[in-house]
Amino acid sequence: MMRRLVRALCFVLALLPLAAVPAGAMTRIKDISSIQGVRDNQLIGYGLVMGLQGTGDTLRNSPFTEQALQSMLDRMGINIKGLPLRARNIAAVIVTANLPAFAGTGSRIDVTVSSVGDASSLMGGTLLMTPLSGSDGQVYAVAQGQLAVSGFTVQGQAERLTQGVPTSGRIPNGALVERQIPGQLRDLPELVVELDNPDFKTALRIVDAVNAYTRARFGRPLARERDLRTVVVQRPQQVSVARFLADIGDLRVEPDTAAKVVVDQRTGTVVIGSNVQISTVAVTQGNLTVSVTETPVVSQPAPFSDGETVVVPRTEVTAQETGGYLSIVRGSDLQTLVRGLNRMGMRPSDIISVLQAIKSAGALQAELVVQ
Repeated sequence: MMRRLVRALCFVLALLPLAAVPAGAMTRIKDISSIQGVRDNQLIGYGLVMGLQGTGDTLRNSPFTEQALQSMLDRMGINIKGLPLRARNIAAVIVTANLPAFAGTGSRIDVTVSSVGDASSLMGGTLLMTPLSGSDGQVYAVAQGQLAVSGFTVQGQAERLTQGVPTSGRIPNGALVERQIPGQLRDLPELVVELDNPDFKTALRIVDAVNAYTRARFGRPLARERDLRTVVVQRPQQVSVARFLADIGDLRVEPDTAAKVVVDQRTGTVVIGSNVQISTVAVTQGNLTVSVTETPVVSQPAPFSDGETVVVPRTEVTAQETGGYLSIVRGSDLQTLVRGLNRMGMRPSDIISVLQAIKSAGALQAELVVQ
């Protein structure tokens, strides 16, 4: 019994350092960074979608669709040159896809299909074999398959209903990789970790976390900071590169964020960072409403006075101002700042104007981004 209690106590003591660190403050390195050279590659191709229910391109208005159809039939041994084509079950499309890093020959990737001509819907269509090329002009994948379209269009004699985008769709696993991107993970001369949000302090914390791990595992530090965006890590000889990247990717650091306030005037959205502070400042916010009312009056002359009926203008202007309370706002942290703004009963549009005025006064200790 005593042995079980000792084991339980050792287990609890081992968890105490982890519990002392807030779970939300620590983030894995692989969630805030990427490895330079390990990225997707964009592919594009031009193809035809067949089998549409009269919702395809009008061949007279889309000559490129007719030319593509003739070229395809010519390759199949069917000569239709000079014959009028009136098919409405075919559409010209652009096919795009992202080829993952180190994707091998024979693997499958998703593709996106978008209409080029005047087709009204791609629902029910099938994409014919379409080569997908990279920026170097080489074909890396071939796409073909049944489209999955989420939008639809219903039209009657007097009304038309459109839900979503019926002229665009996807084909899950619709492309087959035919060529592999040159280069392998083991060919990288050095491992460069790129931060998603560049910051000097975050880069130093990543270096310290990686060096603490490599000292305990390999006996020497292997990471050094290059700038605010990149951290260079030497490749160890004892383990493979993939295993080493998996190990350091699970290391947790606390990313540092710059003080920033993002304002979207179109939607009235205000996002305030956790490090935003406001110096002591007095704020007053009021709404001035001016109303102009025109009430013209018709003036009738006296009987038998040989006068004329005229319209006499009458204008009434009123002004009303609400609010105007003077409040002192001091945001030592995010909670205090939000509490002070909410106590004043401001709407999002009022908060945006107040933040812009505070920034102009030099009391907002953060970067103000207006979108």
